[in-house]
Amino acid sequence: MGNRQKWALGLWLVFVCAFAQNQKRTDVNLQEVVVTGTGTQHLLKDAPVQTEVISHRQLQQYAGRSIEDILSGLTSSFDFNENDMGSHLQMNGLGNSYVLILIDGRRLHGDNGGENDLSLIDPQNIERIEVVKGASSALYGSDAIAGVINIITRRHTSQGLMLENTSRVGSYGDVRQHNGLALNYGRVSSYTNFQLQHSDGWQNTSEEAPSQTEYHITDSRNQTVNRHTNWQVAERLTYQPTRQLEFYADGSLYRKRIYRPCGHHRGVDVKTYDLQYNNASLSAGGKWKINDDNFITLDADWKRHAYNYAYTDTTLTDGYIKGRFTNYYPYFPGDRELQSDQRLVNVLLKGVFSLPYEQRLSAGFEYRYDWLKAPMRVADGKATDNTEALYVQDEFSLLSPLYLTAGLRLTRNEGFGTRLTPKVSAMLKLGDFRIRATWSQGYKTPTPKELHYQYVRNMNGVYLYLGNENLKAQTSNYFGLSGEYSIGHLTLTVAPYYNKVENMIALVTIPTREAPGSLLTKYDPIRVRQYQNIEDAKTWGVDVTVRYQSRHFTVGGSYSYLDTEANQYSSEDEKQAKKKRKEEQATEPAMRRVTIDGMAHHKANVYVTWNHDFSKCYQLGVGLYGRFSSKRYYQIDGDGKGYQLWRLSTTHQFGEHFRLEAGVDNLFNYVDRTPHGLHLGTTTPGRTFYTSLTVRLNKGKKLTNKYKSNFKSNQNDEQD
Repeated sequence: MGNRQKWALGLWLVFVCAFAQNQKRTDVNLQEVVVTGTGTQHLLKDAPVQTEVISHRQLQQYAGRSIEDILSGLTSSFDFNENDMGSHLQMNGLGNSYVLILIDGRRLHGDNGGENDLSLIDPQNIERIEVVKGASSALYGSDAIAGVINIITRRHTSQGLMLENTSRVGSYGDVRQHNGLALNYGRVSSYTNFQLQHSDGWQNTSEEAPSQTEYHITDSRNQTVNRHTNWQVAERLTYQPTRQLEFYADGSLYRKRIYRPCGHHRGVDVKTYDLQYNNASLSAGGKWKINDDNFITLDADWKRHAYNYAYTDTTLTDGYIKGRFTNYYPYFPGDRELQSDQRLVNVLLKGVFSLPYEQRLSAGFEYRYDWLKAPMRVADGKATDNTEALYVQDEFSLLSPLYLTAGLRLTRNEGFGTRLTPKVSAMLKLGDFRIRATWSQGYKTPTPKELHYQYVRNMNGVYLYLGNENLKAQTSNYFGLSGEYSIGHLTLTVAPYYNKVENMIALVTIPTREAPGSLLTKYDPIRVRQYQNIEDAKTWGVDVTVRYQSRHFTVGGSYSYLDTEANQYSSEDEKQAKKKRKEEQATEPAMRRVTIDGMAHHKANVYVTWNHDFSKCYQLGVGLYGRFSSKRYYQIDGDGKGYQLWRLSTTHQFGEHFRLEAGVDNLFNYVDRTPHGLHLGTTTPGRTFYTSLTVRLNKGKKLTNKYKSNFKSNQNDEQD
């Protein structure tokens, strides 16, 4: 079946199913209570800031194996390119470091090579996902230039004991295990969560990119996705001495190992060490609910992420032994070498208060301390960073249909001084129409890694990656507009946007002679890349979503158009080529206009689901999902190919206690066989199958309506 026929099949299914049913049903998505856009509760249809929600019902129907799978499969704004060093998330043209990821309103911390390790998130423990696009630094501080993803976890409201188990297996040794134990007795509640994820990995091609090896390798042992295993155990305790007062404490332990091909097979496609990640976190806080409209919260977090080499073969390499640098120190199988140890302390004090004339004021103080230890990768072995911030936000209505939100954050960073970042949003309600507009500024200081890190990559020669202590802080101006129309079963949203980032930080290829002399002598690199500020980076585009929901059928889709550009100093090779062509000597480095790495002009998602209750004991759900991407552009190592992937899922609910899910991913068996070392459009191994079984047992009584209402209010208020 050709590409045109596949597109035609998908669109035909979407539009036929859209009008196949005409039974009355209220779109429950618009009744969702959201908190991320303003940090306060609003019905989704009345949220002053445009918010996209992936509901619990959508999550159950889609049955995604990971958070990457869920986000890319259910919204067109995201792209992922997974490898050993992370997920390489991109949102509306900007990468992971510009997207703030929250879990219940608290910052995710688990850095792999500049990318968050999203396997820290258990997909079976998600209640819903809220996505706010555009700069949100006024409310959330650094990292929120492209937008915010808030993962809202489930809360268990039954008194007594609850046990749940979900076991999922799929092709290529894919195993996903989730276990939960909830205890709710009077004023004390506890939830223990365990998750395990494993994959045997796969190889889509055995060819190495000729441009990156000494000779053409067609029998490479490198995997497209390496075998890996990770597990996490987490605990949350809550104590509510009165209806107005609540305290909590939680913590987690996480381990991940990535197993890589090892041995001495040419040295290009094998390694002598695996990658080992160790995470831990501790949090505590509380909430004082002064009355129904006013409350104060305090949250304190400590989080650690450690990255090690776990040696599988005898290796002579540089190392720090007992605090002293040693050349060509021998590591043996079973030894570990610390590459980086990152720690974060974050304290947030926040209050929300009702004021006269239907105003709602939010104010808070935030303290953040970053600590990095990397003996082999930071010049002095350690680096730190301190940031404090005060913020205030007011929500008010000038006229009956017009609602305004204005916020301001004052940030002081020890290395980059003080900065004010404002945000203004407005919503106009005109019957079934909602028009929203946002202008906001973003602010992001360089990370300790971007300032101080150095990394050596061996790939038919040495590639040297350098930090830059002369980096400037990044700022942005975001303009967003959206129009939403809801009538009956139909909801349509069109949202154009423009985001300009000043002093954007990116890895840039520089002349080798500009690297420090000591590193040139030691490594003799063939390519040097350094973090530098890029001038006048811009992203702009439009997001379109449509959803039609009847009693049994739901059909919809999203489309994202994106364009980007930035001005960047040209590399040495390009300057020499320019000189040769024009036979003139350039006195200053030339500037060139480039696209931002990872950009795709067109992305889309479509879906159609059917649900039916055959009896009180059995409900069936069937879903067909398609996602599409045009070519992704990169400055080096080639572009990523465009692709389209289709997924069929089925869900079977047996009473209250048993749920079965089964499906097929990548129905048409598409595989990107681009050689190793070049960029991929997608890492999918082709057609895969999965099935999962959930068993949930409750021993106790349901909460009373009065207590449940109070519980849900506390749950929603605490998310930020």
